[in-house]
Amino acid sequence: MRIKRGKVKNRKHKKILKAAKGYRLTYSKLYRRAKEALLHAGQYSYDHRKKRGNDFRKLWIKRINGALTEHGIKYNIFINSLKKKKIEIDRKMLSELAINEPEVFAEIVEKAKK
Repeated sequence: MRIKRGKVKNRKHKKILKAAKGYRLTYSKLYRRAKEALLHAGQYSYDHRKKRGNDFRKLWIKRINGALTEHGIKYNIFINSLKKKKIEIDRKMLSELAINEPEVFAEIVEKAKK
């Protein structure tokens, strides 16, 4: 007796095509193309999850640097003086302070300048 796998295959294909909804051209219509596109999309998302941390670090550095221009000090000198004074605040917190609480950020800058 032969085995019919119509339901299983249909479900499998529907699952892939549903996940590929919104893709352009035949990548959302044809099963083979959709499966291939999903594999690539998964790989790209995995790779870019690893890069996300670097992107945020760059953003924080730009924010800090922008806030430091008002105080007349360069970013690299500021970070170096923080390390020499043993003030351990990470870049994420410094950027948050620069945006949300400029008074506190100004105090940190003054301590770093001394």
